[in-house]
Amino acid sequence: MKVGLLYSRIRQDEKLLLSELRSRGHEVKKIDIRDEQFDIADPPTAVSNVDVVFDRCLATSRSYYTTQFLEAHDIPVINSAETADVCADKVKNSLALQSAGIPTPRTEVSFTTDSAMESIERFGYPCVLKPVIGSWGRLMAKIESRSAAEAILEHKSTLGNYEHKVFYIQEFVPKPGRDIRVLAADGKPIAAMTRAADHWLTNAAKGAEASSFSLDDRARKLVADASAAVGGGLLGVDLMETGNGDYTVHEVNHTVEFKALNSAVNTDVPGEVIDWLETDVDTSGNTTNRENTGEMIGDAEAT
Repeated sequence: MKVGLLYSRIRQDEKLLLSELRSRGHEVKKIDIRDEQFDIADPPTAVSNVDVVFDRCLATSRSYYTTQFLEAHDIPVINSAETADVCADKVKNSLALQSAGIPTPRTEVSFTTDSAMESIERFGYPCVLKPVIGSWGRLMAKIESRSAAEAILEHKSTLGNYEHKVFYIQEFVPKPGRDIRVLAADGKPIAAMTRAADHWLTNAAKGAEASSFSLDDRARKLVADASAAVGGGLLGVDLMETGNGDYTVHEVNHTVEFKALNSAVNTDVPGEVIDWLETDVDTSGNTTNRENTGEMIGDAEAT
């Protein structure tokens, strides 16, 4: 199989994928997205003659548009443009989860500082204000008081980007000092970890401590349902424990990083990703119709 790898920087995640692909004899074409031009009329020459393209772009905008160009010219891409579109935008992400009946934090969206303040007051303190586009926990604010809300809203309203004029306000979920990241391929878990920190943000990118986690049946079903809700593919599904053995799904990520996960679990994460690529993804870019049992792809006991 000839695999195109779209990237803007080769991180440890991409190195793991490249090493696994090459060790299995697959031909790999690395494509630096920063050097490419895309014509609406003609297929991009950089990805000609590849069987499938892995989108590993760092920038959301690049991922969003590149996947659309590739699919417009019938070039298979992981993940799909549909999945990238839903996952890249927190509003679309939340709407997809809510529409599918998946438990997700209460969320309201406003477009002026006055209406945003009404939402914040309705939620009560603390609540959370997030950018609609963003990752790694950047530009997120836990709002503890009205005065803090007024200052943050004023700051956002003066920023030039239109996305800062969309106020995405969410209830604060008092998780037990950790959240759960599950890497899943079409809803089938590959591995799972907790991310624990003293800070309310528990992103691995912010230094949270990663530990392996065994998924119960409820978590497995939520992962499968959340994956289907956003279009499937290779995804990072983020859950928070809400007590009494239940969870809420607060986000699904489409260009998911997994180096921290790979270090935290006994499962060979890049190996399982390429296993999925070889067995469940055909050369048209579609996944097969194998029944999703919710079973861990790798060794369930190891995670």
